[in-house]
Amino acid sequence: MRRSSASNPTHKVTRHSIKFNLLKWLIAPLLAVNLIGAGLTYWLAWLPAQDAFDQSITDAAWALTSQIKRVRGKTSLELTKQAEQMLRSDHFDTMYFVVRDASGDTLAGDHNFPPVNQIAEPNEPVTYDGVMNGEQVRIAALYVSIERTPIYIGIAETFRKRNQTHYVILISLLLLDGVLTAFSIVIVLVAVNKGLHPLRELQQNLDQRNRENLTPIDVEQTTEELTPVVKAINSLLDNIRKGATAQQNFLANVAHQIRTPLTGLRLQLEWLQQRHANEPETAHSTELMTSSVERMVRQSNQLLALARAEPSRFKPTHLEELSLDKLVEESVQHFIEQADKKQIDLGFDLQPARVKGDRFMLRDLIDNLVDNAVRYSPPQSTVTVSCREHDDATLLTVEDSGPGIAPEHRELIFDRFYRVNDKISGSGLGLAIVRDIAKDHGGEITLTSGDEDCGTVFTVRFPHGFQADA
Repeated sequence: MRRSSASNPTHKVTRHSIKFNLLKWLIAPLLAVNLIGAGLTYWLAWLPAQDAFDQSITDAAWALTSQIKRVRGKTSLELTKQAEQMLRSDHFDTMYFVVRDASGDTLAGDHNFPPVNQIAEPNEPVTYDGVMNGEQVRIAALYVSIERTPIYIGIAETFRKRNQTHYVILISLLLLDGVLTAFSIVIVLVAVNKGLHPLRELQQNLDQRNRENLTPIDVEQTTEELTPVVKAINSLLDNIRKGATAQQNFLANVAHQIRTPLTGLRLQLEWLQQRHANEPETAHSTELMTSSVERMVRQSNQLLALARAEPSRFKPTHLEELSLDKLVEESVQHFIEQADKKQIDLGFDLQPARVKGDRFMLRDLIDNLVDNAVRYSPPQSTVTVSCREHDDATLLTVEDSGPGIAPEHRELIFDRFYRVNDKISGSGLGLAIVRDIAKDHGGEITLTSGDEDCGTVFTVRFPHGFQADA
């Protein structure tokens, strides 16, 4: 019976952003406060304006009371045409008025004026909305007593001026509030970006580090809020540094412990090979064992060199002024026999060159570059080692006429245990050791193709005036 496997649902991971949360909790309340403030400002601006308009027509109604006279039991309004024309004149609105007695008869003004006899309290004007000639108006009604005779006065004004003032106030407040809101949002964005700048500095500090840089972050240069985070990162870096140191110590100890018995074993095998040189089978077996032991010795030496080349173990106090050409001449001698077995023409072009560095580590660098060139070059090819002074640096170059290295491998060959050709024996540590030693001495290694894109050229550049950090 086939068992069906249930597919696991894919859960989308929501990433929380401190910046987004800050902006959300700052801008949203800010917009709410601005909206409430705009509403209150509009209310405080419009109500006094409306009261001022109402007071204007109320004053006109009070002005008419002084023109009402009662003569011989008859009430009349003594208003000249010029005065009436001034009462009705307005650049925006149309004005209406009426004066009525207690029976509702119109003494003066517009006969179709809405009723105003609903006024209850004397000498207490009221304002309300109404309609006049099909247009909405604002009415001020006043009830007065002239010689104990009730008189009702009404003044009406259309809403044109009020509406225009209302629109001006509303649009002005909207524009002002919009500008202030936009300005406030810009301030919030700038403030949040400034506030998050220490986080970006911390990120840049960590991004600029390579795997060898495990130095702690300066707590004094961080903000108070980031201090716990920086201390936690420093604690993690310290644990990683201790683990790396322990690993390198173990690596160096193992390599050192293995190298001594392997050297003794190789000497015994060489003696055995000489003793039984006339026995083909024994000679062949001892030759294979000798080759395996030599490979193990070389790998243990490389592990030891790799441990010494680690930046955390590099001792700048061991630096001294050295003749690079002398070091190369001494190193190349050890590979002549290996080159002769493959009929490789191993030569050198050495010019006087000075370099400040560690003698043993530079020997490891030269040995690994030459060994790499001889090992991977085919029979009957050439390998040339050269050094010279150039401008403000000392250059060490190892060039071979081999098959070259494809572009897709050129960045990877400096990684530990990476090998381009598995058919050739090796550990994949040689170029990693070269890179670490060059970096310890402030130098850099580059890889290019030889003439006519044939072969490989490794160039190590040691800058003059190098000062290692203590």
